[in-house]
Amino acid sequence: MTHHRAIVPGLFVMPLLFAAGCRSDAAPTPPEVPAVAAASDLEAGRYLVEIGGCNECQYVGYIEADGALPDSLWLTGSPVGFRGPWGTSYAKNLRLTTHQLTEEQWVARLQAGGLPPMPWPSVRALSDADARAIYRFVRSLGPAGELAPRPVGPDAEPVTPYLDLVPQHLDRLAAPADSAAS
Repeated sequence: MTHHRAIVPGLFVMPLLFAAGCRSDAAPTPPEVPAVAAASDLEAGRYLVEIGGCNECQYVGYIEADGALPDSLWLTGSPVGFRGPWGTSYAKNLRLTTHQLTEEQWVARLQAGGLPPMPWPSVRALSDADARAIYRFVRSLGPAGELAPRPVGPDAEPVTPYLDLVPQHLDRLAAPADSAAS
């Protein structure tokens, strides 16, 4: 078996990068932000909505139907709340929301975040291009459905059905190492 010696390109490129970085007139290059590549923004938006599991919360019955629902029912929100220490929140009707917001307002809203259980750290990680693709796809579906109920504070009982997201039996989490052996 013949062994080949690998050439490490970094050893040759690093001095060039260093020299280029030392030029006083060189503008810093912004880091590339990944974005979904698709034939159109609508296809990228649809893909992101599907793999992001958006309909799992944004439409009652999506999970039970194993995702076999027509686009006409997608993203219309839910009257079933998500209750936790923050109170009770509801999945908004994104089809109505995108028709109330400009694209710039949509991107800013996604960056600002909101109530759980929406995975806001993941949403904030979207590139602007992906956030805009989602906006354009959802908006292309047209307005449909009703507004979701308003959030309910932590001290009030919601009048709607809700999922209780308060963890139970946290004492069952991993114990310190000394008690695990007993």
